[in-house]
Amino acid sequence: MEQSFTLEDGAACVIRMACEGDEQGIYQLVCELEQQTFDRDEFGRRFRVQLADPRMHCLVLEVAGSVAGYLNLRIDRHLHHAGPTAEILEFIVGPTVRGGGIGTRMFSCAREVAEQEGCEQIELSSRLTRIDAHRFYERQGMVKTHAGLTMRL
Repeated sequence: MEQSFTLEDGAACVIRMACEGDEQGIYQLVCELEQQTFDRDEFGRRFRVQLADPRMHCLVLEVAGSVAGYLNLRIDRHLHHAGPTAEILEFIVGPTVRGGGIGTRMFSCAREVAEQEGCEQIELSSRLTRIDAHRFYERQGMVKTHAGLTMRL
């Protein structure tokens, strides 16, 4: 799965599956998304495990040779669904390239992966404070059907 396009400023872009060389760029984006600094070594270990996991589909937006976006999609088979379910775990487009439909392109690629995997739906959890993200997902056709609950341990 790979999609190439050009930004309005002429920068070459590609949406593709992540590889080990993307680790640092993805680390920076995830820290930005969560507004915290994660243990770098532990992040690297988890990232490499995910790359080897066939349930994980890590999409990268590469702009002019650098990681500028990341969408982490997991395919699970739950007992309460007739078919597999795709879950977006993390999704961020870097601030310098937001707008112009890049997020929509990345979401469409994730949807394509989910359809190829035979998924019956895509789901995600998003913090209540991320109102702009909620609007984006609704524009993609997603509907608020569940409440998410968490407990810190």
